[in-house]
Amino acid sequence: MDLHTVSATVIFLFTIVVVAAGKFPGLRMDRTGAAVIGAALMLGAGVLSPQQAYGAIDLDTIALLFGMMIVAANLRLSGFFGLVSAWVVRHVRRPLWLLAAIVAVSGVFSAFFVNDTICLVLTPLVCHVTSRLKRNPVPYLLAVAMAANIGSTATITGNPQNMLIGSMSHISFSAFAAALAPIAGIGLALTVLAVWLLYRSEFASGARLEAVQETVRVSRPLLWRSAAVSAAMVAFFFWGQPVPKVALLAGAVLLITRRVHPEKIYRQIDFPLLVMFAGLFVVVAGIERTPWLSDLVAIAQRMQLERIPVLSAFTAVLSNIVSNVPAVLMLRPFVTHFHDPHRGWLVLAMASTLAGNFTITGSVANLIVVQHARKEGVDITFGGYFRLGAPLTVITIIVGVLLLGVWG
Repeated sequence: MDLHTVSATVIFLFTIVVVAAGKFPGLRMDRTGAAVIGAALMLGAGVLSPQQAYGAIDLDTIALLFGMMIVAANLRLSGFFGLVSAWVVRHVRRPLWLLAAIVAVSGVFSAFFVNDTICLVLTPLVCHVTSRLKRNPVPYLLAVAMAANIGSTATITGNPQNMLIGSMSHISFSAFAAALAPIAGIGLALTVLAVWLLYRSEFASGARLEAVQETVRVSRPLLWRSAAVSAAMVAFFFWGQPVPKVALLAGAVLLITRRVHPEKIYRQIDFPLLVMFAGLFVVVAGIERTPWLSDLVAIAQRMQLERIPVLSAFTAVLSNIVSNVPAVLMLRPFVTHFHDPHRGWLVLAMASTLAGNFTITGSVANLIVVQHARKEGVDITFGGYFRLGAPLTVITIIVGVLLLGVWG
């Protein structure tokens, strides 16, 4: 191996290990910092030229993610998510129906407006409602997290890894949804069933719930404007217009306002995530320029990685080790060499997303629910989450394997 190969390998391993761990021992270095350092070292070691590094960054993915963050920020600030959630909660009268309503709201909204945002909105609301109704909040909060992950499987805009796959694969929004939305729908139904089975005492009595009147702060002009722009955006997605362009235009339209200070919108945008994406693109491009790639592709062929069950299992395990976005980037070179890369991308999206339900640390959405629930005095333990999340992950991935096998 030459010096560039050794350098690229060491830099790649360093970046992936820190991204997987979330920090570097003894230093204040997070995942974003590791990705930036890794990208800079690829340049410094001469593995990539500046032009090659710039070209490695998928601007479609960055634009899509940025545009969706602006749209979701406007909807959140307008009170849209809270208003719809409060209306649903106000009209259910049984614990099981409350669970089903929470799963439906979390799953459907996550499919279009990024699962992390939906968890931020729903967690405090669910904590407050269950407290007022004197119900056990844990099963309902678990439902929020797991439904958000499963629902986000359905479309390109559901989560960051799907946005990444959508940009790299050039699969249309409608084709992506046609393949994965049925899996998400079955997964949401299984979530209700799994929570009911594990917490039968919470739902067995069939007690009638009192109507809960939730006060939600709403900016009506912003709400109607945000809802109209969002509806138009989704319509253009299904019409077949380029998803990154439509998302960026929708975000730009919502920034033209006299009512909302831009700083309020910018504070809702996860800029570190955008920077981490850019850094990881460069790091992965560096390792792709080494002789390792051809050797690893040959190994993948011997492992029959192209088979749907094998790729699903491998993706799920890798996603729980290094997180789903790095896992997708690491598997990109293999999928592009498949005989049927279209199906490979769909399997990758399905497995990397559903794998997020395996443990609390499997996805950012889970951590958001756990951390915000703790602020409300509700403790969700690792074991309590795992008892429900692990079997649900395995079952939903099996459903995905079967449906994608038939679809393919």
